[in-house]
Amino acid sequence: MKLTLHEAIAVVLLNKENYTASQEEIAREINERRLYIRKDGEPVPGYQIMQRTELANGNYHHLFDYQSKDRITLRLRPKGS
Repeated sequence: MKLTLHEAIAVVLLNKENYTASQEEIAREINERRLYIRKDGEPVPGYQIMQRTELANGNYHHLFDYQSKDRITLRLRPKGS
């Protein structure tokens, strides 16, 4: 089954303590486990994790929070629930 990048990020975070990891840790695990393959075949860089989780025009803000500059946490419930 082919995952999207935000799905692959969520899979990695589900297996981390407190559902939190750095963007570099997430990228490394996605690449090692081959959870997401870029169209150009290159490994996913850490900055792409940040782009998808923090910048993506708000498309994934309901899924992820930033604890510090590069620590990302998976939200298990939407804000306000």
